[in-house]
Amino acid sequence: MSAAENTLILYGVPFSQPVRAVMWLLLLKRLPFKMVLTNPGSSGDNGSRNPSFLSKNPAGTIPCIEEPDTGFTLGEAHAILTYLSAKHGWTDVYPQDIRVRARIDGYLHYHHRNVRDASLGLVAPKIRKDLDIPELVQKSALRTLTGALKTLETGWLVEHEFLVGDSVTLADLAAYVEIGQLQPQFTNLFDFNSYPNVQRWLERMSTVDSHDDVHVVLSKLGDISVEAPSMESIVNANKSALSALKSRLAELN
Repeated sequence: MSAAENTLILYGVPFSQPVRAVMWLLLLKRLPFKMVLTNPGSSGDNGSRNPSFLSKNPAGTIPCIEEPDTGFTLGEAHAILTYLSAKHGWTDVYPQDIRVRARIDGYLHYHHRNVRDASLGLVAPKIRKDLDIPELVQKSALRTLTGALKTLETGWLVEHEFLVGDSVTLADLAAYVEIGQLQPQFTNLFDFNSYPNVQRWLERMSTVDSHDDVHVVLSKLGDISVEAPSMESIVNANKSALSALKSRLAELN
């Protein structure tokens, strides 16, 4: 296989929060990859419920990666983040120190039914009308998110600039794609004024390399706090993000 044929494949869409976390890591570490648009929940040719995709990731979720040279595939963003970091020796974002790594892993486990509820309670009801998320579930998710932000505010971010120490780790990438999407410059769905440490962290994360490349989709979509975006707007935002990503990847190759 040529180098191009060996290029890592990332399945997903730029609007997906977990997909953006993987995109960010790959761009941050300058690892070439190719994104294959995969529609979540669809059984169509490019859908995550299509049999061909399910053979790669039986859970039928995005993101999923594939290594063409070995045929290895892997789903679940946090598993992908830790796998790639371990494989390529990216010890700046996933240190070898087992205690530091354990703290990162601890956050990644915590994230799922805590910070991740930013999407379930605030973003998905606006974007994924097809899910018909009950109002009771949305309110519960918002309470969970608020509790998680208080935990970050009074715990994780009290003594350090980032979630696990004073440099960016996988924990920060995973957390930011969820929390950061709610900021006024993006969807504008949450008021962070009661969380000064979280605000400071958000501002610092916005300066991390490749932040803007990863968040083109949100910049294009804009404020959705008053009116939910049309499907056409969402599709166009994803297309713009993919076009920008291709241009950025061309610079890496």
